Amino acid sequence: MSAYCCPLCQSPLQSQGTSLLCHQGHQFDYAKEGYINLLPVQFKKSKQPGDNQDMVQARRRFLNNEHYSFLRDALARKVSSLHLSGTHIVDMGCGEGYYTSELAKQLSQTGQVFGIDIAKPAIRYAAKRYSECEFAVASSKQIPLSEHCCSVVTSVFAPVFAQESNRLLVDGGYLVVVSPGPMHLKELKEIIYNEVRAHQEIETPQGFVRVSQDLLTQELVLSGDTAKDLSLMTPFAWKFSPEQLTELAQRHSFTVQAEFYLSVFQKSS
Repeated sequence: MSAYCCPLCQSPLQSQGTSLLCHQGHQFDYAKEGYINLLPVQFKKSKQPGDNQDMVQARRRFLNNEHYSFLRDALARKVSSLHLSGTHIVDMGCGEGYYTSELAKQLSQTGQVFGIDIAKPAIRYAAKRYSECEFAVASSKQIPLSEHCCSVVTSVFAPVFAQESNRLLVDGGYLVVVSPGPMHLKELKEIIYNEVRAHQEIETPQGFVRVSQDLLTQELVLSGDTAKDLSLMTPFAWKFSPEQLTELAQRHSFTVQAEFYLSVFQKSS
């Protein structure tokens, strides 16, 4: 029996060759890269939901340079300290699996790590590179896993779905969220905004209590091309003009501050 549930009828899915089937006859096939697509066409709001190929490639190039390894490692240590053996971990909005894979390495054989994202290009890349994780194309609003199967749910720069996280978590389980710190990427934002406002810490999601919050900061010295990739993987990428991106890429170096909140929330009774 697979750990997944049918996204159409919520009944358990059973493995049969390279497919998953439920008792009502709904079938989902694994792609050759190793991921499963559990996002039925009727659940899509567009033909290609999520990040496009250009954004995925820019983020992949940037992360491959290990500029965010300090965040990845801190997240993995935190999750490892909270995880209960025999339960799962779900990384909501996992993208290319950069953070998801480190969670799996830290946990070793004590639990399965699932990466969920609505963007097929990101999941395809993640599954090809990180075989130690289970990756699925699915909506984080309706994750195709049974209730109370996880001790930790993570959200790294992704929307936080409190109700769905609550459903997935065991009693006393944890929601771990990475969000921008006050001065995160201030130098990039100064290129496109006349006034740069500090990011605020996220509010405690409904159904949870705040346990801890750490502020992680590191100064990054980037090449022009890498700074351009960083700008393209941010939510304000569309604010950059082609001329601004070209000028950024031509710089010899670009110094920027990376700052993150690492927040832990516990499911309340």
